[in-house]
Amino acid sequence: MRKAKITRKTAETEISAEVDLDGTGSYDCQTGVGFFDHMLDQLARHSLIDIAVRAKGDTHIDDHHTVEDVGIALGQALARALGDKAGIRRYGHFRLAMDDAQVACALDLSARPFLIWNLPFPTGKIGAFDTELVREFFQALATHGGITLHVDLIHGLNSHHIAEACFKAVARALREAVEPDPRLGGALPSTKGAL
Repeated sequence: MRKAKITRKTAETEISAEVDLDGTGSYDCQTGVGFFDHMLDQLARHSLIDIAVRAKGDTHIDDHHTVEDVGIALGQALARALGDKAGIRRYGHFRLAMDDAQVACALDLSARPFLIWNLPFPTGKIGAFDTELVREFFQALATHGGITLHVDLIHGLNSHHIAEACFKAVARALREAVEPDPRLGGALPSTKGAL
């Protein structure tokens, strides 16, 4: 069963994150941050990973802690659901176009977290949402999910389109990486003997 649920409680946030790697892309995300919920929905739908998130955070201060801590919890849930990673494809990449925006993502479920981020936004906000929080989310997801994650903006004019193309590109790359590889026959996708 490639499922996991993580709960995380701090003085700043209370998070519950649940994933099913063999789902249909269903989503039920309620963080109190509207644009972020919309992005999490995209992550679930386009990865075909079922994602449910409940978050209560100190959004009266700002959205930073909530967004970052959801990234931590989702990363931990992904890592737990993947287990020893035997039989998965491990690598994923996708180049996604959305109107004016095009974003490329390449990732490795290597257990060696690293983020390469080349995704500048033309504006500091999308509605009330700080665009710098997109990077904060993916930094937390990569670190706690053990993901080497590269995200590059090829081009884009609209911040909303850039952010959404980013979440969708990562989702499609993640979908490829977590899928079982029938040619592996359950073997580990590494010569090291462990990931």
